[in-house]
Amino acid sequence: MTKLSVNVNKIATLRNARGTNVPNLLNVALDIEKFGAEGITVHPRPDERHITYKDVYKLSKSIDTELNIEGYPNENFMKLVLDVKPHQVTLVPDPPHVLTSNAGWNVLGNKSLLNEVLGEFKKAGIRTSVFMNPSAKEVEEIQYIDVDRIELYTEAYASGFSDKEKAILPFIEAAKIATEMGVGLNAGHDLNLDNLAFFKQNIEGLLEVSIGHALISDSLYYGLEKTVGMYKKCLK
Repeated sequence: MTKLSVNVNKIATLRNARGTNVPNLLNVALDIEKFGAEGITVHPRPDERHITYKDVYKLSKSIDTELNIEGYPNENFMKLVLDVKPHQVTLVPDPPHVLTSNAGWNVLGNKSLLNEVLGEFKKAGIRTSVFMNPSAKEVEEIQYIDVDRIELYTEAYASGFSDKEKAILPFIEAAKIATEMGVGLNAGHDLNLDNLAFFKQNIEGLLEVSIGHALISDSLYYGLEKTVGMYKKCLK
């Protein structure tokens, strides 16, 4: 079974546009759980331009499904994660100014940092994941770090989906390498109702997908409950 974790950053972006509590992020997250999602993902940025640290603390005390916190492991992020102790932390190598995550880790270039941070999280009993490009060579480098899972960065698959048989090939190879190493597989970025089912069908051992922008956008047309159900259907 592949779990659906819904990234609620876009709900926070909409709320912050008016400086009020509409829409109510916590209520939306609880509804997403009720509608069948198995997890909630948040990616707090240093400038808190969408999800705030306060949001994360509130969500951690209220949701019943898995909480996945994504982000770059600076000092404030480390403190947040160790305070909250989510089910999973996903490390992403994004600088503060980028709009969205746009690259996976250079593991060898950041081996010391990653091992230090991953070690702290694992001591706290938190499942760990790192954001990775769909490159066989880069995925092979995870042998140098102690991590539970990788999250495959799927933007290249989504942008190349017009030739889906070709677009999926690097992901199949990367997934095979990770599986052979005993590392679990997550995926995320630009997965949507058009491309998700084919991805799921071709990536063996896919444990979780994290989807936010497309799912929240689709919910404007279909409604949130129906949309969550449509994405879950793609994962069957």
